[in-house]
Amino acid sequence: MKAQAVLSVFFTLIPPLCGSQDASFLASFNHLSMNEQIVTGRLGEDVILPCLFESGPDVVIHWKNQDTNVYSYYKDSDQLEKQDPRYVNRISLFHGEIHNGNASLFFRRLTLQDEGIYVCYVGTSLGKITKKVVLKVGAFVTPVMKYEKNTTNSFLICNVLSVFPYPIITWKVDNRPISENNGKEVGSLGPFHINSRVNITGSNSSYQCAIENPLLKQTWTGRWTMKDVLHKMESENVLLLCKPENSFFPPNQDFTVTWSRVESGSSLLLAYFKNSSQETLINQSRLSWKEELTNSRDFSLTLKDLRLSDSGEYLCSISSNESTSLTIQTLHVEASPRAPARIIVPVLVALVVAVLLLSVAPRAVRSKRCIGFRKERHPPTNQNSSSAGTTENVALSEYVPNTRSEDRSLQHNKNIRNIL
Repeated sequence: MKAQAVLSVFFTLIPPLCGSQDASFLASFNHLSMNEQIVTGRLGEDVILPCLFESGPDVVIHWKNQDTNVYSYYKDSDQLEKQDPRYVNRISLFHGEIHNGNASLFFRRLTLQDEGIYVCYVGTSLGKITKKVVLKVGAFVTPVMKYEKNTTNSFLICNVLSVFPYPIITWKVDNRPISENNGKEVGSLGPFHINSRVNITGSNSSYQCAIENPLLKQTWTGRWTMKDVLHKMESENVLLLCKPENSFFPPNQDFTVTWSRVESGSSLLLAYFKNSSQETLINQSRLSWKEELTNSRDFSLTLKDLRLSDSGEYLCSISSNESTSLTIQTLHVEASPRAPARIIVPVLVALVVAVLLLSVAPRAVRSKRCIGFRKERHPPTNQNSSSAGTTENVALSEYVPNTRSEDRSLQHNKNIRNIL
């Protein structure tokens, strides 16, 4: 009451404020009691600093941040000659609402430097008021959880590109808290870029990462699980499972689903679905979704006509503004029993053909020799007997040296005696 009485007397002694106001008059309000309100804004977005008053004629409005002139309005128009340059074209009043007692300040494209205590002064012919607004600026770009592997290890990364103030990060394995193996931050004054990483030591365990911004009262959660290994035969089909828990993704929430194949140091995008736009993408003809994905809670993927090269790890990622769910499915494709026959049968056929050719060739050679022998045994009739005898003797003499077997020699001798 005493402070209000002093304030009333003070305003009574001061003539109505207009364009001749000076900084010394405005500074006198800093020590007076006033209403205080905390306003939280997001980095890069817009915010309103509220200031309501009892409407009346001859309105004078001043907004200040400590000794900095933020905004001035009197004589029914803006007076921005002394406005601090960092607020130029970024703040304004609701001019159509001033006569209704609204002196609120509209802030555009907030920066971290905009944080501070702002004082609103309003004077009319009916009275004067001051109000204090504490502006806090926070940042929280939606984090992501990533699964990566190299030749020796697999690990999870929780990444947030822009966050302020520094967040609270917690890791859990099977709901038991653990410490991160490697944390990295960029930006000493903010906003911060944070990578928090843990190595995966148990494939049968469930890993969870939570990042909380206490200023914005916002928490994001990432979860990783691994399904049982699938063993399939070549040429079969397989269903890669991906069914998020209802509690993890509330109904009617925008989200994105991606399927990828994870290899050492890289990943290959296989399929993509975004529920807000119903956009769907499949990169392989052997892959297929369920027919209806719009209202589905099942994003399993079918891979047809399996090949040995399809063996590997397949990752399903479902992401929203509040959470990310990663599901790993390992696939082993084994050779079909029918597959070796495709190779063995042609080889066997080739071997049989080769054996037949080898068995036929000696018979052909022996047949040619017998034919030659018969021709020389029966000479032409137009030759005389002396010459015929000579020819037969020569022909028979050629056969004798070539005979290596004793039986063949005996046979030739019999032939000779028959001829003689």
